[in-house]
Amino acid sequence: MCGRMAVTLPPDAMAQLFAAAPANDLPQVPNYNVCPTNNVHIVTGDGDGARRLGAMRWGFVPTWYKKPNDGPLLINARAETIADKPAFRAAARARRGLVVASGFYEWTKDEEGGRDPWYIARTDAAPMAFAAIWQDWRDREGAKTSTCAIVTCPANKPMRAIHHRMPVIVAPQDWPLWLGEAGKGAAALMQPAAEDALIWHRVSRAVNSNRAAGPELIEPWEDG
Repeated sequence: MCGRMAVTLPPDAMAQLFAAAPANDLPQVPNYNVCPTNNVHIVTGDGDGARRLGAMRWGFVPTWYKKPNDGPLLINARAETIADKPAFRAAARARRGLVVASGFYEWTKDEEGGRDPWYIARTDAAPMAFAAIWQDWRDREGAKTSTCAIVTCPANKPMRAIHHRMPVIVAPQDWPLWLGEAGKGAAALMQPAAEDALIWHRVSRAVNSNRAAGPELIEPWEDG
């Protein structure tokens, strides 16, 4: 799964990297502890090649929810069932985006049941583009909230030492296909990253708190 991430790339650099027009309400960076329900940076397209870098609530809200917390918090969408789930299937066909991150966190448990966090990034230190789906949700007054979920898939072999699932990371050459600019076939992209694509290290348990902040959260941690 993917339940926490870090973003350090400046918005203007994101816009340039993805050839996207930036919105005016982008989340502040750097943020070393992006949590569910926070706004995230997401690239969307119109199908004709025009891209937008915007902000969306991390936590997909189905149209039938009467309020954002009317049901489970949907921060992830499983690749194996995304085309069939009523909450996700329309978005999977027509509303796909790329959530921008520098890295993400996963947890293992020690012998006493304590949660040990790990920070995972690309081996080449490049930004990550997580496959995502999005939807606009409106309350009873018609006020709009743009929401999204990150697509996950079974973990590749190295990552299984930490967690059995991982976010789908879309390679730059595949961005047009995922965004709907290059025809059909995006489903084929919902695969684990190559086994040599990612690197990780233990970090402090400080990140276990959603209130923690600062670059020290991604620094390597050693016991003792």
